[in-house]
This record gives sequence, structure tokens and C-alpha cells, in this order.
Amino acid sequence: MRVDAHHHLWDLSVRDQPWTRELPVLRRSFGLDDLRPSLRRHGVDGTVLVQTITVPEETPELLETARAAPEVLGVVGWVDLTGRDVAGDLLRLRALPGGERLVGVRHQVQEEPDPQWLLRPDVVAGLRAVAAAGLVYDLLVRPHQLEAAVQVTGLVPEGRFVLDHAGKPDVAHAALDPWRDRIRRLAERPNVACKLSGLVTEASPDWRVEDLRPFADHVLAAFGPDRVMAGSDWPVCLLAGSYDDVAAATGELVAGLDEAARADVLGGTAARWYRLDPRVAP
Repeated sequence: MRVDAHHHLWDLSVRDQPWTRELPVLRRSFGLDDLRPSLRRHGVDGTVLVQTITVPEETPELLETARAAPEVLGVVGWVDLTGRDVAGDLLRLRALPGGERLVGVRHQVQEEPDPQWLLRPDVVAGLRAVAAAGLVYDLLVRPHQLEAAVQVTGLVPEGRFVLDHAGKPDVAHAALDPWRDRIRRLAERPNVACKLSGLVTEASPDWRVEDLRPFADHVLAAFGPDRVMAGSDWPVCLLAGSYDDVAAATGELVAGLDEAARADVLGGTAARWYRLDPRVAP
């Protein structure tokens, strides 16, 4: 099964996406009808739909979208990890239409000014509730926040974590260090996987696959293909290239792997890690 492990959808007529106001390419609505031709063209069997904004109203909408769309096998939503009843919040989401498609939770940690935000006691308690619910927690962090990610994944060993966009390294300046060592240490945690996604938007506007390769190679070497999953990051990727461009680049980056390893990166890892079930009826 081929899986796009990371994409977004939004409807500006329902809710503003303030972060797009200075990004004309993204300043419109994006729906599944826009994405489906690319999925068919690249033989993608299923996807993981990921939250974009930290409001409680968005996740029920994403679950409803997934309920009506057989290709959306999982939703990574949002809950307030610092809330008093994270476990209850997750139960309420799962009781909603499409709630069986909830596979994970994410927060825009990259926007938190405190580099130690993940280590706050209330956040750790929230992460433990996510783990107890059998859900994945997606780590959306920048390189300077990777140290906290290393620590918190050790504090919650019962959890399953996925590092989004390889920790958003500075591809444009070929800045492998200190990102490289932090990724290696994070990969030592057996409960962490990594998304091979989002690299094109961290690269220079005139990026080439060879600009991405040192970062992709390090992720693959550190985590192993059985803990790496490819995602398009569509439509955010449109800032740097089309869905086709990202798919072609990913294909080149994994071309040196054997068939089984490529199958892991292109779908198997996501299916296992998020426990995606294509048999769930829409």
C-alpha cells in the first residue's frame, strides 16, 4: 500500500488560516478534489490528513472529511495538551462521525517561544494521555527544539512519536550540524519514526534533489527505512514545487534502497506506525 503520510486541507470560507496571509500561493481553499488527481497519478492508495491550526473546531471537520473520503485513512488532529482532561477530549473526538479515523495528535510546537515547551509537566501529562489512547503524537519542531524532543520521547517511552518534516533542517544553507547529531540521538529512541517530508520548503527556491539528499540520507541511515515515511506536505509544498515535483524528488531519494525498504518508506511505515486500516468503511 502506498501512503502519503502528510497532507493538509482547508476551506477559507469556513475558517481563516492566518499564517497564509503573506503567502499568495496558499491563500485559497484546498480540498480533496484538488488533491485526488495527484494521488491517482502517483498510485497513492491512502493518506494521512494533518491539522493546520490550533483550534478545537478543526479536528471534527477533518474527521468528517475522512469519514466521507475512503482515501483518507487517518487524521492527525489537535487537542490542548495542557488541558485538564486530555483523555476525555480524545474520547469525545473518537465518538464523533469519522472518529475511528483519528490516528494521532499534533501541536505547532515550532511556534512556541519556549524551546523546552515539550518538557512542561502539563504537556508531558498530555502526551501520556495521547499514548494511553493508542494514538501517535506528531512532533512539529525546529532544529533548536530537537533536544527537548529527545528528552520527552524518553520520558514517555510508552508513546509512539513521529517527527514531522525531519525536524525542519536548514536545507537552504546546507546546515547539517547540529541537526545531524540531534537526529541521530532522537533516532536512538525506538518509539520515534520520522517523516521524509517538507524538505523542499526548507531549501532554496532553485533547489535540486542533490540539495535534499544529505538530509534524506542521514534520516534513512539514522532511523532505518522501517521508521521513515514519505509525505508530500501538500499544499504547503506548492511554495517550492508541485506534488509531482515532490513525488519525483522522493523517488530519487529512495531509489538506492532495495524494494522492501522503498515499500516501507512509501507506505508500509506509515501504515504500521499510524495503524492505518483501509478496511474502515467511510
